[in-house]
Amino acid sequence: MMRFTIVDGQGTVSFPGPPHGLKALAAGCSAGADDHLTLFESLSSYDADLAAFVLDGLAVFDEHVAVTNPDSVRRWFDETPDSLERPLRVVDEATRRISLEPRRLGVVIFNLSARRIVQVQNSYAELLRADRGRVRVDGRPTSRIYRYSLPSDWLILP
Repeated sequence: MMRFTIVDGQGTVSFPGPPHGLKALAAGCSAGADDHLTLFESLSSYDADLAAFVLDGLAVFDEHVAVTNPDSVRRWFDETPDSLERPLRVVDEATRRISLEPRRLGVVIFNLSARRIVQVQNSYAELLRADRGRVRVDGRPTSRIYRYSLPSDWLILP
């Protein structure tokens, strides 16, 4: 598993995901995603289950956490035993720390506003500017291939 953190003009979201999500998210960036919802819409073309996991998880987080109420964040962590395994919004220092903590294979930040992909730690595979990946259905790779090429104004940082 890896941790993926997405930064856009609306804020920051973070979630654990399978390492193949790295290429799928890069493909979404190359398709012109400029906010996390557009990125997850693109992601659904490559891995609908991963996109649904993130969007459903954010909806659950939003039901339980009020950004203006710090106690609701603490309560969510206390009452949700697998909170580190779920998508979240960065709303305070605790969620910010989680968004930067690597999972077994690392943590990668996709800053859509700055058009930067920051590989804070990536033990999975080198992320290339142009590459291909397999479309996944029900969590399994298919024979269908997608290709992506990041525009020249995108940076990939180690």
